[in-house]
Amino acid sequence: MKKKNSLETAKNNGLEHDYLVFLILAYTGIRVGELVALKWKDVDFKNNTISITKTYYNSNNNTVEYQLVPPKTRKSRRKIVVDEDVINALKEHKKVQNKVIEQLGDNYYNKDFIFAKMERQHGYPIVVKTVQNRMARLLAIANLNRELTPHSLRHTHTSLLAEAGVRLEQIMDRLGHSDDQITKDVYLHVTQEMKKEASQKFSELMRSLR
Repeated sequence: MKKKNSLETAKNNGLEHDYLVFLILAYTGIRVGELVALKWKDVDFKNNTISITKTYYNSNNNTVEYQLVPPKTRKSRRKIVVDEDVINALKEHKKVQNKVIEQLGDNYYNKDFIFAKMERQHGYPIVVKTVQNRMARLLAIANLNRELTPHSLRHTHTSLLAEAGVRLEQIMDRLGHSDDQITKDVYLHVTQEMKKEASQKFSELMRSLR
């Protein structure tokens, strides 16, 4: 999934939460369960960080029967530095949400969730299935590969970090991995391609000097 195309589509054609959801997934590489479990207390607006301390579990997709459970592994507990664009989008979302809370008062299930429903069952966190369905919708609109899932954005994030020269250890720390072969494979593929490109450019340079 091309990040630029998907985010532009989410911004222009997305439904409630879509742009912010996919902005955060693309810029952080966090898991969807970690995303929908996020609360405002997890965001440090001063230091531009998001803390991952829990994940969302809901086996039957019933909005009111969710559980918040510990992250997948010990390494999954982490603090991620995020881009200014993410922080600004979160601030704008908080303003809108605060207006809804003010209007609904006690009718709003106010448990501090960032991605809270604003229509019916107000305040409850959105379910993971909603994110999956929304992504499928946006892929169809953008005419992109419909087999991609929100988890694919973790691989995209890995690729972009590798291209930026970030070390594998730092990438795995950001993703909350202690050991993940897929992440290693993605990183190795990207870095090998970069080495090939560097070698080709060097050869072209040497030939031009003859």
